[in-house]
Amino acid sequence: MSEPSGPTGGARATSGRRRSIPLLYSDPVAIDSHRIRLLLAEKGIEHETIDVIEGRAPDSLRAFDPNETLPALIDRDLPLYEVGVITDYLDERYPHPPMMPVDPVSRARSRLALHRIRSDWQSRLPDGERPAAAKAAHLSSALAEAGELFAAMPFFLGEQFSILDAALLPVLWRASRYGIVSPAEAPSVMAYANRMFARPAFQASLSDRERDMGGETAR
Repeated sequence: MSEPSGPTGGARATSGRRRSIPLLYSDPVAIDSHRIRLLLAEKGIEHETIDVIEGRAPDSLRAFDPNETLPALIDRDLPLYEVGVITDYLDERYPHPPMMPVDPVSRARSRLALHRIRSDWQSRLPDGERPAAAKAAHLSSALAEAGELFAAMPFFLGEQFSILDAALLPVLWRASRYGIVSPAEAPSVMAYANRMFARPAFQASLSDRERDMGGETAR
């Protein structure tokens, strides 16, 4: 059940002792957990991870969240859960490289774009399972129609890796693995995706189960 984690490749953690580095409780196939693993990897934050598989939460997680919400993070003595809360905390606690713009107008625009990614695209791709045909078709069409957004800048709507890329890439990984999006249908989307998938941090963020997800590969 244990496996290496994070950009340092350190062993996944066991619980029950005070820690000097963040401890992440992560579902190895869930999009939101993948998003936090990717943020940790892109920021180069040394951390340990406990995989919570099929709802079998350890007592150490139940101790601070009886609802067993994933992902969950403990940094020193601070327990956190809910993906948005963890994302904001990591960007403020570990500010380099930044994942959000500095000025409030740009930050608001990023948060709106993040909301659209989750409501328009992520919602069409359930965690850990192949989506229904209707949802898959809708997602495929929506991504193809957004092709210009992916071609306009080096990263999604920006000049550097941001919170938007961290939210989007776990969706595109699943969409490409399940054959929902392809280079023929959405060339600029897949060109962006393949560049991002090749990043060392993205490769480090993948669980073993995510690497084996589906039968399709992005070509």
